[in-house]
Amino acid sequence: MSMPSNSNASQTIIVADDDNTIRTVLNQALVRLGYKVRTTGNLANLWRWLSEGVGDLLITDVMMPDGNVFDMLPRIKKHRPGLPVIVMSAQNTLMTALKAAQKGAYEYLPKPFDLNELTKVVRRALMTQTPAETTEAAPGDEELPLIGRSPAMQEIYRVLARLMGTDLTVMINGESGTGKELVARALHDYGKRKSGPFVAINMAAIPRELIESELFGHEKGSFTGAASRASGRFEQAEGGTLFLDEIGDMPLEAQTRLLRVLQEGEYMMVGGRTPVRTNVRIIAATNRDLRQQIAQGLFREDLFYRLNVVPMRLPPLRERTQDIPDLVRHFLNRAEAGGLQHKTLEAAALERLKRHRWPGNVRELENLTLRLAALYQDEVISAETIETELSDSGGTIGAADTAAADYSISAAVERNLARYFADHGEQLPPSGLHNRILREVERPLISICLVATRGNQIKAAELLGLNRNTLRKKIRELDISNSRVIL
Repeated sequence: MSMPSNSNASQTIIVADDDNTIRTVLNQALVRLGYKVRTTGNLANLWRWLSEGVGDLLITDVMMPDGNVFDMLPRIKKHRPGLPVIVMSAQNTLMTALKAAQKGAYEYLPKPFDLNELTKVVRRALMTQTPAETTEAAPGDEELPLIGRSPAMQEIYRVLARLMGTDLTVMINGESGTGKELVARALHDYGKRKSGPFVAINMAAIPRELIESELFGHEKGSFTGAASRASGRFEQAEGGTLFLDEIGDMPLEAQTRLLRVLQEGEYMMVGGRTPVRTNVRIIAATNRDLRQQIAQGLFREDLFYRLNVVPMRLPPLRERTQDIPDLVRHFLNRAEAGGLQHKTLEAAALERLKRHRWPGNVRELENLTLRLAALYQDEVISAETIETELSDSGGTIGAADTAAADYSISAAVERNLARYFADHGEQLPPSGLHNRILREVERPLISICLVATRGNQIKAAELLGLNRNTLRKKIRELDISNSRVIL
């Protein structure tokens, strides 16, 4: 075991949490690394220490017995503007991550947290000493645009919070129905351009010959049927955000024109002669493998790198089944607000939903939930009703699963590298990438096999070519939902 660095000895970390176990664990871990540590279970002690100038870094829970740390953060930032603050919370929603960023926190970590990750964030925060600051008002929880508390969604929330104060171009990858436009809208609604328009265009829904006119507009008489001048989506989105959905369906000629806009900041209307300057943020989305399309000559590589500045992968619902109860509750509440009868699902019904493959992802779940609210009289929906609704769905691994696995592998590699380079610039990543990628790929692979064998571990182990004890150990280590497993 390596000895702690002597340079840590002069640095003091304050840990504020009302859970004595968490305070003890963090105290032991940070002292072992060579830091001085002070711990408290209330905001009164915390503020007294901070006002006295104690502490080089603060790690704090949100909800404390004597108040909410978000209410104190503006005071902390005013009195100690250079103090990095790491916020932890069991309220694992997008709003929590956004509030942490908006109140000036250096980083947000959901509970339960990974101790190794936290210590890495501590080191980085103490080295940089440059926490983000903003005076934006935090939105209320009632405005929650994204639903889910799973680890996969926590990563999405943290990325969104980091991007909130930037104008970076974002590429959202995900299967149909995963909520790509919801994420794009969240980037806009809580970002720098929220006062400007949000304009969306779906490339797959527009005839190829009309895409350039739709994007850039056209002058009167520029083509047959152009009886008057028409503005394009770039003009409509001026000062705001342009969401290019299903970018993989864009024709090559339109890709060339879009590349010029990204490079030069200007475009030409169809039939126009004068370049038009533009000021929009671009967010693109696709359910295709663009690298494969590049290899096939269907997508420009230079355009891909212009769009893929910040890649975001949205997990399919089968990778975040623990979010299903929250999603169902949200959709049922929305249905009730729309005039339908109040409904709930019994526990067995929710467990059955977790075992479904969800090829249509969240959109499929939403449609099913609305159907349950509209067509069934019983206030409590039974597992038998769910079974009837899902009776046509299969449980075998097919081509779609194979494609999804390939997609997950590529996405896992890109996500790990992107996360590293975002934090460390051009330095080469440390060793261990191979094991991290294997861990990310193993979880969906084992989950798919468990679903295909209806949770039978013996059959799943045979399918995977693993010993049953090895499989059980991996299920436990990877925290795979028990709803998928027959013990």
